[in-house]
Amino acid sequence: MRNTHATQLIFELSTQGRTGVRLPDCDVPEQSIQQLLPDNLLQADSPTLPEVTEPEVIRHFTNLSTLNMSVDTHYYPLGSCTMKYNPKRNERIAAWDGFAQLHPYQSEASIQGMLQLLFELQQMLGEISGLPAVSLQPAAGAHGELAALMVAAAYFKGRGETRTKVLAPDSAHGTNPASARMAGFDFVTIKSKDDGRVDLDHLREHLGSDTAVFMITNPSTLGLFDDQVQEISDMVHDQGGLIYLDGANMNAILGIARPGDFGADMMHFNPHKTFSGPHGGGGPGAGPICVTDSLGPYLPSPTVSFCEQSQSYFLDAGDGQSIGRVRSFFGNVGVLVRAYCYIRTHGPDGLRRVSETAVLNANYLLSQVKDFLHVPHGDRCMHEFVASAAPVKEATGLKQPAMDIAKRLLDYGFHPPTVYFPLTVPEGMMMEPTETESKQTLDAFADVLKTIVNESAETLEHAPHSTAIRRPDEVTAARQPIVKWTEATD
Repeated sequence: MRNTHATQLIFELSTQGRTGVRLPDCDVPEQSIQQLLPDNLLQADSPTLPEVTEPEVIRHFTNLSTLNMSVDTHYYPLGSCTMKYNPKRNERIAAWDGFAQLHPYQSEASIQGMLQLLFELQQMLGEISGLPAVSLQPAAGAHGELAALMVAAAYFKGRGETRTKVLAPDSAHGTNPASARMAGFDFVTIKSKDDGRVDLDHLREHLGSDTAVFMITNPSTLGLFDDQVQEISDMVHDQGGLIYLDGANMNAILGIARPGDFGADMMHFNPHKTFSGPHGGGGPGAGPICVTDSLGPYLPSPTVSFCEQSQSYFLDAGDGQSIGRVRSFFGNVGVLVRAYCYIRTHGPDGLRRVSETAVLNANYLLSQVKDFLHVPHGDRCMHEFVASAAPVKEATGLKQPAMDIAKRLLDYGFHPPTVYFPLTVPEGMMMEPTETESKQTLDAFADVLKTIVNESAETLEHAPHSTAIRRPDEVTAARQPIVKWTEATD
């Protein structure tokens, strides 16, 4: 039986006069709120809050939690987002009082342990990326992109150069053009070839003295490693431009290849993906950026440095060339503690095994689904691949089979993969199994997918059939979100 309380708003459970607390009688002279606060801080009307008992509050949110999918409860093959299991050991360590109870206004002398951790994390990320100068400040991957492009803008300004264009392939993450625009650059999309790699001829057409940065995700969102990357970096560098590596897919190459070694000048990490911190609603996030030594002076400040003379760690504001703060205090250090624990736990050899297993799992899943879903870019992939539901469209006449399959997966207890991205694959379904899933889980997922693509069009177009809410208007919800509750009227 479905629990109807789980689908009700807490305001619908409200009854006038109910409360979750009982306060003792006031034992001091009472004063009105008007006597305690100035008029400009008082609302004309009391806030509209639900009136419920404590058991009703607990039951409401506990029931809501049972409607959620999460990495702890379901398989989550969300392509490009790397929704892998988060080790609870890292969660426990990040919650230690010595980390969690620190205050950012404490003196440097009283937070030496945290500063040491952040300093060592900077060093580790510099080693993993091959880019030695590191800032931990940015609060997300897209924020890291923006910060790195701001670093590039400051670098060219310092050299007295006017460069206006940022280039990126058509398979890039949507944040790439947004970050470029926000950093003050014009954005140019570079075509991909049929094999998914960058079209070098189209790149040559747009490269010039006005090119500031070429942004590339490698491995790409198609799950392919573009083996032209060294040639691309040489072409861009010959024009005086910089290479930005979108580090969203570092999960595939840890300990195997370093962006700094194949030509990148800048990159960001997604610790919540690559190094297994909480993702999405479990945030907040972080987006550390790594750059070459020549770009280091322009990094967001402060970074963490070590003084040999005093044998202590300190916050280094740099020499005045920095772009300044991009985040309050030192960034989201709780996520960074988890990343530090993850890296230290695995070590260099372990990080390489992480990537090897991620690539193995992705290729195994690809081998299981390629017979009933079209995989346009070959029989091999990196950590993820993009399948196409176009054959299902042809067979059934469904208008949006990728979405229909995604919705139907919910009925079988699987979170759907990313759909309709990248835009270069029609009816695309981007799947990333991650290294933390077993062969049994991947087999079960492949079997369910095979069952679904052979179901009737009617079954698919009305899925899901078992969830409390079936097909919300997601586009309208995103563009016109209702974030304030109002009482229904007849």
